[in-house]
Amino acid sequence: MDDPKECGVEAALSLIDGKWKGVILYHLMGGRMRFNALGRKLGAVTQRMLTKQLRELESDGLIIRTVYAEVPPRVEYSLSTKGRSLEPVICALKAWGDANVLNAEAPSLRKAG
Repeated sequence: MDDPKECGVEAALSLIDGKWKGVILYHLMGGRMRFNALGRKLGAVTQRMLTKQLRELESDGLIIRTVYAEVPPRVEYSLSTKGRSLEPVICALKAWGDANVLNAEAPSLRKAG
């Protein structure tokens, strides 16, 4: 199992690695979003990094980029079927993060117990 091609966990994580991909997928679970709306949701992400992460997610088949022939051009991002299949995983990560990171006791209280 030393070969990454043989480890499903490593293969799956390679698709959603990086600081922003999982968060982008999480926000797209609510429906289509435009680039600037995603940027506002993420807050601290640069336009360059957001563009890079969106391109990688699109290349991996997890999101769909739809360009509308309007002036000015409108671009929307949504989850593909493959991306939708990650919803239970993203929800589980959120639940774990809420329970074990955001709602964790203060470190000083854990050491005292």
